[in-house]
Amino acid sequence: MTDVAAPQAGVWKNDTASLQDWIAVIAGAVGALIASLDISIVNSALPQIQGEIGASGTEGTWIATGYLVSEVVMIPLAAWLTRVFGLRNLLLTCVVMFTLFSVQCGLSHSLTAIIIGRVGQGFFGGALIPTAQTIVRTRLPPRQLPVGMSIFGLIVLLGPLVGPVIGGWLTENWSWQWCFFLNLPIAVGLVALLLIGMNKDKSNVRDLVHADWLGIAGMTVGLSCLTVVLEEGQRQLWFESAEIRWLTLASAIGFVLLGIAQAISPRPVIKLRLLLNKSYAAVIGIIVVVGMVLYGVLYVIPQFLSGIAGDNAEQAGRVLFLSGLPAFMMMPILPAMLKLDLRLTVIAGLCCFAVSCFMDTGLTAASSGHDFLWTQLLRGAGQILTFMPLNQASVGAVGMEDAADAAGLYNMARNLGGSMGLALLGVFIDRQTVAHVQSIGASVTANSPLAQSQIAAQAAGFASQSGGDLASGQVQALTQLGGTVQIQAMVMTYGDCFFVLGVGLLFMIPLVFLLRPPPKGAPQSDMAH
Repeated sequence: MTDVAAPQAGVWKNDTASLQDWIAVIAGAVGALIASLDISIVNSALPQIQGEIGASGTEGTWIATGYLVSEVVMIPLAAWLTRVFGLRNLLLTCVVMFTLFSVQCGLSHSLTAIIIGRVGQGFFGGALIPTAQTIVRTRLPPRQLPVGMSIFGLIVLLGPLVGPVIGGWLTENWSWQWCFFLNLPIAVGLVALLLIGMNKDKSNVRDLVHADWLGIAGMTVGLSCLTVVLEEGQRQLWFESAEIRWLTLASAIGFVLLGIAQAISPRPVIKLRLLLNKSYAAVIGIIVVVGMVLYGVLYVIPQFLSGIAGDNAEQAGRVLFLSGLPAFMMMPILPAMLKLDLRLTVIAGLCCFAVSCFMDTGLTAASSGHDFLWTQLLRGAGQILTFMPLNQASVGAVGMEDAADAAGLYNMARNLGGSMGLALLGVFIDRQTVAHVQSIGASVTANSPLAQSQIAAQAAGFASQSGGDLASGQVQALTQLGGTVQIQAMVMTYGDCFFVLGVGLLFMIPLVFLLRPPPKGAPQSDMAH
């Protein structure tokens, strides 16, 4: 391909990228931004969307799930599609189609129409994230690679954090449709940047005939069904649901087909052999767990703020955005930090991230958004220190010819980690809540003089308000006590969640020592081993 030919050979005329190279990098970053933003921007608007189109809560979850399912399928396909259609052609097509499906979502008046639009958004948006990482790797010389990776990492990290804030504000002050129409002006600018920054490149459409169709089919079925199982399993009581059982079987068959394709195809659609590289495999293992924790925190904090503190979606979004502030404050020094030993940086990031989780185990029923200030700032610093070097290590651990495939696997692993984390967290929350309710209930029995005196006092108070009906007052007192027990159980459960997430991060530290940063001054193409 014309626009990346020199970098693919590992040769740069000088150690400074051209203006056109930087325009290409910015274009890739903007594409990654709108794709990552749309993962979470509609979450704040879901109640309004469901109310307007007449969808139930369970049906409305498919507005988010549809995006994730199609995105996780497209991400690993991006490298193959780049080889077939050319990077510039692929990106232009994806941006245009992503925008058209965004407009469809905004104009939709039925659940079916908006789900189709979200599936289309996720599919074409899924290519924008790994290709942005590929552009950075192939258009920037080694000296400027940390700057490009900093830009990419900030975009991918901040997208899910900024999404709920923007979505909540647009929904409250305009309408939920603007969560989708917002993509239109951004896409116009992005197309202009792509036309300027990306040179025309060759298409190899004939490769479609000899493509690894068995692997494509297996990966599509396996990943899409697995994502649905992880997203919907908790709501449908897992294997008590026939739908979940069939989807699990289909997912297993899909992965078997993918494994067969890896063995028999001369050019498999997804290069799982990259996992034989210990350094790259360590990156994937770490990013799966970090993805689980990141998406877990993004789930638990809004649940706590809405269920315990009584905050609305916009207020919860502002609390989540606090963890993005360290990214802006550290932006000037990020490229310099990436020149340090990435293992030390990742360990520091994991420790900060874990400590922030442990600090949140002390939350109480009286806690509010203000109590997350310092933990969110520390968490944001930990995320930056973890994600930035891992982004660099994910493509730095392999050769230039495998950069696109490595980027696809890396981003797929992060998203799958998030889905797995949310699924496991849902099960954990349900079970821990029941256990804590039973534990608290065991101490509030008919044989507890303190509990009985409190119930009697409250019953008398309610009875005086209702004209002396003591029986009614006692029912109200018991109902209030049950609500208090439930709230305390939920607070304890959320504390347990933060503890488990923190421990999970610490368990990743041994894997960090398998990362092999390239020697200073080494060519990027020599990083494969």
